[in-house]
Amino acid sequence: MNRYRIERQLGEGGMAIVYLAEDIKHRRRVALKVLRPELTAAMGSDRFLSEIRTTANLQHPNILPLFDSGEADGLLYYVMPYVDGESLRQRLEREHRLDLEEAMAIASDVAEAAGERWWRTSASPGPRRSPRANASPGRAPPWERQAT
Repeated sequence: MNRYRIERQLGEGGMAIVYLAEDIKHRRRVALKVLRPELTAAMGSDRFLSEIRTTANLQHPNILPLFDSGEADGLLYYVMPYVDGESLRQRLEREHRLDLEEAMAIASDVAEAAGERWWRTSASPGPRRSPRANASPGRAPPWERQAT
């Protein structure tokens, strides 16, 4: 991971830890997701590698693209754009609730993205129609919209 300089931890989940890092080559801030070493030792890396493959093939305005992935010092990682701003959780902690229109817009964005991921990973045979066919044209991705 000599290409990335870790600045600080952004968050963590059951499988991985996410860091804010600098992509030294491209001089940009990125989110670096690293599989927990104890999980690699206990259950292998198959699930995380599957997540990387799936993410690398997703193309949707509500899903951030994968920049890079790899292994360094026995740690598996992948890199995505860093989006500056507060998370939905932080916003709800601050405001305690959203108005109905905003909540519905967020739910719609999440459902579209989840539908795209499901569509890309579905094992059902035959032709499939992308859920984007019903998406609202001209609607900016969530990370490009201004918070109200």
